Amino acid sequence: MPDCRCGVLRKGWELPFLADPEEVASLRRIVRLHLTRWGLPEVVEAAQLCVSELVANVITHVGPQTPTTLGLSMNGTYVRIEVSDPDARALPTLIAAEVEAESGRGMALLAAVTDRWGVIPRSDSKATWCELATGLGSPTGHAGGLRVDRAEALIGIYGEKPVPRGEACSVLGVAVAEEAAIDVIADLLHWLRAHGCDPDQALDRAQTHFEAEATATWV
Repeated sequence: MPDCRCGVLRKGWELPFLADPEEVASLRRIVRLHLTRWGLPEVVEAAQLCVSELVANVITHVGPQTPTTLGLSMNGTYVRIEVSDPDARALPTLIAAEVEAESGRGMALLAAVTDRWGVIPRSDSKATWCELATGLGSPTGHAGGLRVDRAEALIGIYGEKPVPRGEACSVLGVAVAEEAAIDVIADLLHWLRAHGCDPDQALDRAQTHFEAEATATWV
């Protein structure tokens, strides 16, 4: 699980596999799980499509059962998907396929759904890559909106100094403060989800801590 006390840790990884149609569903599922944990559910659908097209390209132009590697990483604020295979000759090209054509549209589709793509030729292999914009402000940031921004501001100052206590504690003041406290909790839950954490699990842990400390106080 990522460290939820600061920015999201989105560590890149590589997965070797044999290019085969039966592997595509598993690869798509793995990419979805990682992107969801990274707090980037909005790019899952496009990323899965990219994986399908890149693997299909290897199967069609290099051959089934080709030793292949899938890589997922961050390039700045872009999600980068890379598929490497051992054939340095069969380079993907963007062509204008006819509407009725059964092949030749894969790279055109890839170009349509991604922000950029390319091929890295090597002496004995090649890597075909594509990148998707995330809307993040930084590689370890989030795209959770105002609530997450407020939660991060609160987390940044929490514990630095005591919160000033008001002299009056009227019923109305308590009610207003209660609504504010609920808003703070909601903001923190949004922050947890934006950073790839499980809000329900965090609530359970917080409740456990609260009950344990409350019990110790009452005893």
